[in-house]
Amino acid sequence: MLKAIKWALLLVFVVCASLYFAFRASLPELSGNTIAPGLEQAVDIERDTLGTAIIRAQSRRDAAFGLGYAHGQDRFFQMDLLRRNSAGELAELFGDGALTLDERHRFHQFRKRARALLSRLPAKDRAVLEAYSLGVNQALSQQTLPSFEYLLSGGEITPWQPEDSLLTIFSMYLDLQGNTVERELVLERIKQLYGNEMLAFVSQNDPIQAALDGSTLPTQAMVAPTLSATALDRAQQSPIGSELDAFVKGSNNWAVTGQLTQSGHAMLSDDMHLGLAVPIIWYRAQLNYRHQGGETGERDIQVTGVSLPGAPVIVVGTNGRIAWGFTNGYIDTADWIELDGNEETEIVTEQLKSKGTGKEMALKLSRFGPVKRLGDKDYALSWVAHGDFAINLNLMHLETATHVDEGLKLTRHTGIPVQNMLIVDEAGNAAWRLTGAISARDNPTQTAQSADGWQADRWAVPAEDVPVVSNPANQRLWSANSRVLSVSDTQRFGDGGYAIASRAAQIRDTLQTKDSFDERDFLAMQLDNRALFLAPWHQLLTDTLEKQQDEFADDLKALASWGGCACSDSVGYPLVNSFRIRVMDSLFAPLQTRLAEEGLSLSKIKGNLEVSVWQLLRQQPESWLPEKMADWDSYLLQIYRHNRAELLSRHSQAGKLADLNWGKVNALKIQHPFSKQIPLLAPLLDMPQVPGFGGHFEPAVQSSGFGASQRLIVQPGRESNGILMVPGGQSGHPLSPYYRSGFDDYANHRPTPLLPGEVKHMLRLSPQ
Repeated sequence: MLKAIKWALLLVFVVCASLYFAFRASLPELSGNTIAPGLEQAVDIERDTLGTAIIRAQSRRDAAFGLGYAHGQDRFFQMDLLRRNSAGELAELFGDGALTLDERHRFHQFRKRARALLSRLPAKDRAVLEAYSLGVNQALSQQTLPSFEYLLSGGEITPWQPEDSLLTIFSMYLDLQGNTVERELVLERIKQLYGNEMLAFVSQNDPIQAALDGSTLPTQAMVAPTLSATALDRAQQSPIGSELDAFVKGSNNWAVTGQLTQSGHAMLSDDMHLGLAVPIIWYRAQLNYRHQGGETGERDIQVTGVSLPGAPVIVVGTNGRIAWGFTNGYIDTADWIELDGNEETEIVTEQLKSKGTGKEMALKLSRFGPVKRLGDKDYALSWVAHGDFAINLNLMHLETATHVDEGLKLTRHTGIPVQNMLIVDEAGNAAWRLTGAISARDNPTQTAQSADGWQADRWAVPAEDVPVVSNPANQRLWSANSRVLSVSDTQRFGDGGYAIASRAAQIRDTLQTKDSFDERDFLAMQLDNRALFLAPWHQLLTDTLEKQQDEFADDLKALASWGGCACSDSVGYPLVNSFRIRVMDSLFAPLQTRLAEEGLSLSKIKGNLEVSVWQLLRQQPESWLPEKMADWDSYLLQIYRHNRAELLSRHSQAGKLADLNWGKVNALKIQHPFSKQIPLLAPLLDMPQVPGFGGHFEPAVQSSGFGASQRLIVQPGRESNGILMVPGGQSGHPLSPYYRSGFDDYANHRPTPLLPGEVKHMLRLSPQ
């Protein structure tokens, strides 16, 4: 028996050792020399102490090859997921369980659109994409074993194609504008089910406003419409979870001109908030190459920032003369067209392949776009992502721009999801503009429109009337996903689902408190977690619990010492935050339950619901009160009791209120997709869990798997003082020394230098 146990243990050791060495064998070579067919001249790829990819080339084309090679070495599986996600091809990797998502995304036919867009790109841009693809595939060819994701999933590696880089950007369209597309359908269905009075009630303007010109949209005290008993009964029979908290919006950026810095250089802050996973979405890179032509003739270019694996450009960064950053724009970029019975349509069959059985998908198409059934009507989607100018490489032109005006000119028609771009330069100038694919269509609506309202000619061309704010009188610019446009421009470009303006207002007001800023000041603003937005909810909860002081004595103490911030040690903050969510969930459950039956969600309009919920709380209409509730005080107490019990069951085995501190309740858990399916892999694959910091309505945005995907602060020309923090490492390989590099700085709010540090590895790629 003892001998058998020894042999079993030996077998386990051999298996584990074999797996370890197999994993080790799949690590890429970061030093040495290799022949790389497709290069025009030699390219060097250096890695510093963080694993930053430093590319040195003689041309932009060869720099793209080098960046593709680095991406292919470190992040190919991530790239593969991005292209398959937008193309609706994930089931080929993961089987039939991914077919539902594939069907949803195949609705847009992005693979077909990517091929068409690629054929229309300028020859110079196609050459960059082709060189990038050659670099990716050359890196794959050097692998002795596939990366561990393919070993575990049994998936097949297919070569990278130039069109796949466009699919990567289409994945960003789905991420950044997917809710805008669905928002109009939600409002249309609310109008159908409950009428125009309810539609107006749930789509009111936010009273917190922070437009750059100081303009305000009108607000009014609406009377809550009557809610039918049938709707209430349906909600009570089909309770929902925290659906309204499912959609978090983030991203901040702001800038000051050189009049507000000691150096006279303008300064930019940019922290884009996205879902956080392993590997992190961005990839630190520096491109060094020789630029030919332009106003300044031949010169050396050095551009430092973050790239998106799958695309050959620096998305956010600096070239020493200018710096740029983005937040999502949230203007209205989509129309749903109600089809009558006479509209001509056709059915095409999409083949959804899978490791399992796969399926055929019947897709109805119209002259407006693909068609979806809602209720008893058909609606066709016109979305800028479907247009001929949805994607191009014009963002790459920022790498060579020398001042703000040139950068604005070069990116006038940039094919990316529309963004609030802030751009600054070393001469002290700063400007804001919407940058991205914006159609000339000028009649945006909150609900579906008739075919007569569809502006076919305007949908076919990009807008020329995009506003710009340059060097404002107050020397300050900001955006945070809420409205920054003037009132008239808002009417022109529409509302695609703006965020509540609490973050933007807090940033704006903080910028007014000083007349001189440096990088440390901007980092402190990025980490600002003061809970100003939740103060009224704190007061409401305090007033509610004081009606039962004996029962909630400990709760009231926690509220009294909540600190007014989303701080790790605060117990009062999670009580207030979750109370708000549950009140909204409960009050709007009748609408949400009905919409959920058709795959729709109120989460797409939850920013507007903040206005509505306060009107309900103040007016306390009887028709919105559940039948078994005697009054609204009892209703709110019941909501809190249920919410408190749920928090304790999830976060405290001992049932102690002190265990509900925000650092624990909102702990940052950046996970690998595989560890969610195989928890035993979590210690190997996930980032270390750290106490939660920040919330949803403060500049420091964070939930357990969402937050600042990067933190950039820079004055062009003073990059040595710049900061670039990312919540994860460069490499997607868990045995790489760069798998978690940089995460510790991010988790502990220590500034990581923007510029690369000491070089640890150098790989030379030589042409054949």
